[in-house]
Amino acid sequence: MPETDALDAAVTAIRTAAPAAAPRVGIVLGSGLGAVADTVAAAVDIPYAAIPGFPQPGVPSHAGRLRLGTMSGVPVAVLQGRAHAYEGHGLADVVRPVRTLARLGCTAVILTNAAGSLRREVAPGRLMLITDHLNGTGLNPLAGPNEAALGKRFVDMTEAYDARLRERLRAAAAAEGIPLADGVYYWAQGPSFETPAEIRAFRGLGADAVGMSTVPETIALRHMGVRVAAISGITNLAAGMVAGSALDHAETMAQGSAMAGNLARLLARFLDGWTDDV
Repeated sequence: MPETDALDAAVTAIRTAAPAAAPRVGIVLGSGLGAVADTVAAAVDIPYAAIPGFPQPGVPSHAGRLRLGTMSGVPVAVLQGRAHAYEGHGLADVVRPVRTLARLGCTAVILTNAAGSLRREVAPGRLMLITDHLNGTGLNPLAGPNEAALGKRFVDMTEAYDARLRERLRAAAAAEGIPLADGVYYWAQGPSFETPAEIRAFRGLGADAVGMSTVPETIALRHMGVRVAAISGITNLAAGMVAGSALDHAETMAQGSAMAGNLARLLARFLDGWTDDV
């Protein structure tokens, strides 16, 4: 089935369940960050199971729910959780939810994730604004036949993460007194955590944080002409950076939950006074 047909089916199901919803900004919540959705007003929830073509997340703390409502008075669509390539999903399935946000009318999407820091000064508990990425997987959601109705064959990724959105997020963080680092995100497929040797290699390539998501969604959204910003919640120092420590997903979820309050305040300030041309 063409991807456009799959997106049409998803949009129809969402508009049937929430006919008044007209989101302008999309938000994707990563591991441990789901509580941000609690700040959405006038919320309407739709489980992914009720949306044709939406893959079910298999990771704890990914609720698998679309929440429609408002934040700071702005109509939003919040994806509470995502599917990952390492769960066995094809990339077309992984990115379908964010493509659906675009088809619903979102002109900008804020992606979030949990990530490991490659810089000691960006410690667990910090938020990091993604300025660029490195794709270490060899995978790309645009591989295969191109559907011209979604975007052009060759997509410019010079500014994958929109400069104006990044400046607005920096201003929001400063206004809220939230320390916000900048950095390059490395996409590793997972689900195993990286080895210390891999972390040293990634650092040499210019990476500041590493995680298992976000990049395919960014590529798919830029393919559709949607503006993207992305924030990593730093949950741990990467492998080999702390002697005698072992990485554990429970730490990821705990640190993510602890950062959710700051992320919610940051996004609320970011959206305050939003217009599509900011």
